[in-house]
Amino acid sequence: MQERAARTRQTVLEAAAEEFAERGYEGASLQRVAWRATTSIGALTFHFRNKTALADEVRTTGRARFGRCLAELAPAADPLRELRTLIATLARLAHEDRFVRAARRLEADPPEGVPPLAETWLPVLRDLLDRAHGAHRLRPGVAPEDAVAMLAHLAEGAMAAQGTPRDAAWDAVWDSVWDVVLHGLAADRGEGGGGGDHGGRGEGSERGDGGDQGGHVGQGVRGDRSGRGVGDGRGEQGDRGAASGDASADMTGFARRGGG
Repeated sequence: MQERAARTRQTVLEAAAEEFAERGYEGASLQRVAWRATTSIGALTFHFRNKTALADEVRTTGRARFGRCLAELAPAADPLRELRTLIATLARLAHEDRFVRAARRLEADPPEGVPPLAETWLPVLRDLLDRAHGAHRLRPGVAPEDAVAMLAHLAEGAMAAQGTPRDAAWDAVWDSVWDVVLHGLAADRGEGGGGGDHGGRGEGSERGDGGDQGGHVGQGVRGDRSGRGVGDGRGEQGDRGAASGDASADMTGFARRGGG
């Protein structure tokens, strides 16, 4: 009986994640969640007394998955190369993980006191830039806090474009975008920097991770200042872009303050 109840609870959570990711908190319906989970309203409310409790659990699960995935990132000798992998991983999670998508959508109207999702990944990004600065990998005159603010927006744009089709053309866009970013960040050889390619391209496995995120980053960067990607306005994805824009509107200040 306990095993069956646990399965029902997990099925309801997964269905709720899809519902919240598509419709947000206000648009979500417990009746539709029950329908998605092929269960009854009574079974749903047995595990989650109301929509708020269900949203809280979905949000908590999304944050946990974010944190767990980031903790498992393999370290790289070059922190700038690791930054590329980090942003590609964030985009992949926002594209593939229903709980992460839902948590980001729910962030558009979070309850008071709920910390922003950026608190799970901004410290990782900041640490990598501090390492790059300490290793003289940043171009002279580039302050780590300025680089954090810029890359935080890049990451938000990458995640906002989670619905973008990924193909070889977008792989090339991702490589081009990262080349531009690294051209502005990385020190040249003569400036005391490291590797000749600025950590932008090289290892096949890493290129795979970053390459298949081309659509995410490409559209994120080309979006407008609200954080909306090129897909803004195309039904559900436009709503997602707007939610991400709300979440990232104060990103620069948040990054500079240290992320809480």
